[in-house]
Amino acid sequence: MVNVLELFNHYGYIVLLIALFLELLALPLPGETLMTYCGYVVSEGKMNLGLSIVIATIGICSGITLSYYIGRALEITFFEKYGRYFHLDKSKIEKTSKWFDKYGNKILIVAYFIPGIRHVTGYFSGIINMPYKKFAGYAYIGAVIWTTVFMLLGDYLGVNWEKYHYLFKRYFIIIGISIVILIILIYMINCYRLKKTKENSEK
Repeated sequence: MVNVLELFNHYGYIVLLIALFLELLALPLPGETLMTYCGYVVSEGKMNLGLSIVIATIGICSGITLSYYIGRALEITFFEKYGRYFHLDKSKIEKTSKWFDKYGNKILIVAYFIPGIRHVTGYFSGIINMPYKKFAGYAYIGAVIWTTVFMLLGDYLGVNWEKYHYLFKRYFIIIGISIVILIILIYMINCYRLKKTKENSEK
């Protein structure tokens, strides 16, 4: 992590773009820490907040899109055999599968906040042949939210970014899961109301 932050101090936006791109390909890089640190650098007036968010989002969207197409091309048998070599073993794919079964496509929005899950959602979406438009709609919205939250967090915390970063990171997982559950509940309620409306209109 220290080496990544040192590179970031020298090359700024370029490292931000490349590091987040590579993390979404399942390389073990500290994306959240890097974005929070970037927010701190923004608070020091050394970088632009809007530009940082845009560049980070481009890196994330590029990475998860490439992983999506790799997943479509290689399919699950490849990852079951060789995934352990690049942070993507069978157990993580199975775990992601359970998340998708339980929470649906909306997991793509909040998966970024869940370590170990965000690294495989792109691949898994490709493996199950999720339509690209549906994948992009959820994944890209999630990328913008994830980037903006941690950038603003670092900007707000300033010099105290490292002290509170890990505490916030822990609770973001809980919040992310809660949001998914809330979305599903709202969806179920709307479906129930539509069903009742349809039944009443047929009477």
